[in-house]
Amino acid sequence: MLGQQTTFEAQTSIPPIITQVMQVGSRTQAFSLESSKMVPRIRDAQVVHSVCPYCAVGCGLNVYVKDGKVLDIEGNPGSPINHGTLCPKGAATFQYTVNPNRLTQVLHRAPYSDHWEVKSLEWAMEQIAQRVKQTRDETFVERLPDGREVNHTLSIASLGGATLDVEENYLMKKLFSGGLGIVSIENQARI
Repeated sequence: MLGQQTTFEAQTSIPPIITQVMQVGSRTQAFSLESSKMVPRIRDAQVVHSVCPYCAVGCGLNVYVKDGKVLDIEGNPGSPINHGTLCPKGAATFQYTVNPNRLTQVLHRAPYSDHWEVKSLEWAMEQIAQRVKQTRDETFVERLPDGREVNHTLSIASLGGATLDVEENYLMKKLFSGGLGIVSIENQARI
């Protein structure tokens, strides 16, 4: 084609040399030898279906796991809720999961202390249980001054996340209101 005028060149006033320069590189492959040997990092990874942890929509996620490590997280195209799309927070789930600054152990700072101490999860759960019981015991009201029975405490509240399912919310409601007398129970999903 070098040296011959095409129909396009004949219809326009572009000199043939300009057309030849514009074609440089258009017939070459966009792959180098090195890149043609590369494989996706999620090849041979196990796909675990999950749900986005951020809001009550419940977008489906594909979590790619290999050798016990999360390789990638993306929207699940098979999900009837989001069809593979994610909002900015959902799209950043992978970064949240593998962030080296993410806390993976219990840290406790005692009152008036200037440093954090690493504690076991069992210790933290025991502390929470003791403080809930102490607060409930100190603030529990059986009857109002006018004699009406209420059996409640207004000093403890519960705020549930949107990823809790109906069964979990049912159990929380039963435990907190029926078992502990907590009145202030809220959930992001508003069930």
